[in-house]
Amino acid sequence: MNRIPTLKIGNLEIRPPIIQGGMGVRVSRANLAAAVANTGCVGVIASAGLGQYEDFPDAEFERVNEQALRYEIRKAKHNTSGIIGVNVMVALSDYENLVKTAVEEDVDIVISGAGLPLSLPKYLNGKDIKLVPVVSSARTFNIICRRWKSHFNKLPDAVIVEGVKAGGHLGYSYIDIKNGTVPELEQTIHEVIKVADSFGPGIPVIAAGGIFDGEDIARFLKLGASGVQMATRFVCTDECDAHENFKQAYLNAREDDITIIESPVGMPGKVINSSFVEQIKQGKTVPFECKYQCLKTCDPTKAPYCIAKVLANAAEGKLDDSFVFAGSNAYRCNEIVPVGLLVKKLVEELTSALAGEALCL
Repeated sequence: MNRIPTLKIGNLEIRPPIIQGGMGVRVSRANLAAAVANTGCVGVIASAGLGQYEDFPDAEFERVNEQALRYEIRKAKHNTSGIIGVNVMVALSDYENLVKTAVEEDVDIVISGAGLPLSLPKYLNGKDIKLVPVVSSARTFNIICRRWKSHFNKLPDAVIVEGVKAGGHLGYSYIDIKNGTVPELEQTIHEVIKVADSFGPGIPVIAAGGIFDGEDIARFLKLGASGVQMATRFVCTDECDAHENFKQAYLNAREDDITIIESPVGMPGKVINSSFVEQIKQGKTVPFECKYQCLKTCDPTKAPYCIAKVLANAAEGKLDDSFVFAGSNAYRCNEIVPVGLLVKKLVEELTSALAGEALCL
């Protein structure tokens, strides 16, 4: 891996320069995170909906999620000496509690998006845990940097820039996505790098969304990104924590199966088409009683179905009653392999792409 650059986030050195994207609900947990960390990449546990809180009284919601997150972090750290991160969405109603839990458990990185993590640094309690916001525009990143600088005398340790080709909930309007007016990730990366440079050297910019192979990684490194985040590729691995039916949905998908829905939580979501997806697009409702309101942006009195339950069903392989979140390139997945083999292949592709660029110079 002599030609492979190192992603440096503070005193953390990540080589190859890949962060595994956090995938909720219950898709990327300890097994996947530890396996990825063992390759030199960053393994990430998604905190959203980790606990089986639906089986407990509503008063137990925060406690159950907190205990589940502690369990997954400790399990991952037991199985690796590599770098472990936790993804905590700002939109979660127990956001503060989950961030505090991740800090108490001494994770290496807290990654936070799906909203503006304006107060994230206040939870550090003096610990050297790296804080990485997820943004979809330079404007958003500028707001976060200014807020952190003025209120906490701190800047982000890195930033993940997520484009429209990512899976799951997206940081763009449904109309803009349908109309094709969302900027390309390459453009946004360029703009975010400018903002990062304006606050001084040392904020790595990490590209995310639609990055599938080593050539994609090389392309974004050439554009000035310091590394990439990949989620979709890690679903089709032996160690991914989701049910085999979930993984099989990726293997069965065709390009035109990747579609956008309007999520009940007010954001567009990218999913693999299914009979359930077709039904909800036609207005199907699934009555439910919400005891938790796990997402701040969800109005249970108006939501046509409980997205937390739907995503939990998906992770458990109950695909008749759910949909599978996926990135734009999910249809290109054609086999389930060990994480180590996947990363080895990505490194070989990246090495070849970088060598090819050198020859062209």
